[in-house]
Amino acid sequence: MAKYLVIVESPAKVKTIKKFLGSNYEVAASNGHVRDLPKSSLGIDVEHDYEPKYITIRGKGDILANLRREVRKAEKVYLATDPDREGEAISWHLFAALKLEDKKVYRITFNEITKNAVKESLKNAREINMNLVDAQQARRALDRVVGYRISPLLWAKIKRGLSAGRVQSVALRIICDREDEINAFIPEEYWSLEVSLNIEGEKKPIKAKYYGTTEEKVSIQSKEQVEDIMQSLEGAQYRVAEVKRGERLKKPPLPFTTSTLQQEASKALNFSTQKTMRLAQQLYEGVDIKGEGTVGLITYLRTDSTRVSEEAQRMAEDYIQAHYGEEYVAEKGAEKKNGQKIQDAHEAIRPTGLDRIPAALKDELPRDLFRLYQLIWKRFLASRMSAAKYETTSVKIQAGDLQNKEQVFTLSASKLKFEGYMSVYISEEDKEEENTLTGRLDQDSSLSFGAFDPVQHFTQPPAHYTEASLVRALEELGIGRPSTYAPTITTILARRYVTKENKNIYVTELGEVVNNMMKKAFPSIVDVNFTANMEALLDGVEEGSVKWKTVISNFYPDLDEAVKQAEEDLAEVTIADEVSDEVCELCGRQMVIKYGPHGRFLACPGFPECRNTSPYFEKIGVACPKCGKDVVAKKTKKGRRYYGCIDNPDCDFMVWQKPSNEKCPKCGSMLLVKGNKLVCSEERCGYYVIPELPDKS
Repeated sequence: MAKYLVIVESPAKVKTIKKFLGSNYEVAASNGHVRDLPKSSLGIDVEHDYEPKYITIRGKGDILANLRREVRKAEKVYLATDPDREGEAISWHLFAALKLEDKKVYRITFNEITKNAVKESLKNAREINMNLVDAQQARRALDRVVGYRISPLLWAKIKRGLSAGRVQSVALRIICDREDEINAFIPEEYWSLEVSLNIEGEKKPIKAKYYGTTEEKVSIQSKEQVEDIMQSLEGAQYRVAEVKRGERLKKPPLPFTTSTLQQEASKALNFSTQKTMRLAQQLYEGVDIKGEGTVGLITYLRTDSTRVSEEAQRMAEDYIQAHYGEEYVAEKGAEKKNGQKIQDAHEAIRPTGLDRIPAALKDELPRDLFRLYQLIWKRFLASRMSAAKYETTSVKIQAGDLQNKEQVFTLSASKLKFEGYMSVYISEEDKEEENTLTGRLDQDSSLSFGAFDPVQHFTQPPAHYTEASLVRALEELGIGRPSTYAPTITTILARRYVTKENKNIYVTELGEVVNNMMKKAFPSIVDVNFTANMEALLDGVEEGSVKWKTVISNFYPDLDEAVKQAEEDLAEVTIADEVSDEVCELCGRQMVIKYGPHGRFLACPGFPECRNTSPYFEKIGVACPKCGKDVVAKKTKKGRRYYGCIDNPDCDFMVWQKPSNEKCPKCGSMLLVKGNKLVCSEERCGYYVIPELPDKS
């Protein structure tokens, strides 16, 4: 009979760990949390020191009953839940739910599910770390009071089914702020000028970019300016004024953290953050490998540390030396250095064994699981390798113009001299790096003019967020932690606050309404700095320098006051159903505008006697430039707002920005509303105007 019981979170780990430990150990799973705050009430006693009320999660009764039977048979109980705050809290809840006070109970953690790591964890068994538990309790309590106090307001003022959250509301605000920047952006014209020059004795010409004069760098803002420069250089002699050759090192990338794995998987594999985490969880918990059984292929996937254990460092050095050679081994592995709290108990995400090369596992793993494993394997190996070396050439070419000014053109080229880490791992940025200069070029080279290539450009607005760039922004701003990025993005997508099109994230009309209400009624909740400071306080709880109930007691009274104030203020601006100019064709009443899960629609006010509904199109008072009928505000299937002809599909007019009745005085195109400006819908025209505000005197 087994003397010792090991309790893990996931059933997927049970077979793997049992195989490592032998017959003296029984391994059982809790299937995640077993206790939580009740769904039917706040669950935080604000009158009595913010004491949380925990209950058994519905459906976990049988699991707990089975665990209790195993506990009774065991001499010792090892709580082996995940190595983070959440895992520590699950162990603490298991201790309480299984009534383990009279048992010999030990907490063990391992960063990877391998035989060595699991056996080593038994040698380093410890007590439950209550600082970690309290940090999780504080986060859970904060999220609960924000969600349960503010969400009912959203139900009452907008529609049921909405939610507010401490992190999700800030994420929504960040996206909305970016959308405002994009909408207010006015493109500015600029030009680039390249000259094609022939080198004596070489077949292929070189192309040099215009820099300015020998005295200063010159920005070309207009067609007239670029034409003046080209005209002034008619018949000019071009000569090589300076050639600088050197060497540049490109450092290897850091190994993956949760954030960088999500970003790179999005860019390289087109995975959503949710998909990346689901697949990484499978790789961590274990995959069936022929001849080995179930094996954990990567280390723990929720981490913001780039640290690598000494054992893993030696493993990497030995592998690189054997397969690539001594010169490919890095002097010292790079690690992230910043001022933020790093969960350094964890390592970076890496393969548990470099000998399990991706190519050998290709037939063992489903396609997406293989692709993610290969990405992690290559990134870790590359992070332990030497830098790539480039041979660089920088050329300055001068030409005298008609005003006897020396005009300057420049040319930069680089050639890969030593691959280093790039023999294993090449990112999208690395692919664009090489720009080879064909032929020999020095100060004695004879140059002859070929042709000018002037190109018009327009400055671009900030890019829409993608899941990858939003994760990067949340991490840089200190909002949330590795475990929260994917659930946060999943929630705001599920609530239809934002939508995703071709990787880009767009705010929906519903998202704008919710964000505006949150900014008005709860400015601190959606304040980026406030939320980042709250994360720092939670780190203080984990370190033992801050009491968790102090965090809640300092936060809750202000929230309570803001909710009560919002209930009064928002009640004053609540508007009855807006009456439309459409008549119900069934009963003759004036139809009213209602909100539904997908936005606004027209409904008969005679409900329930008359149940007539129809789509609502918001007329904006602008005539369609193609057919003369009304332009209306519409939404895509995913909820993104656009403007189109009411006569669609017979008329295909459509624009993303709100049109106006004004016409461009330069080209006659329609002017669009962008922030406080009217901008020509024909981008190359570049015309815009700031309308005068009406005189209120």
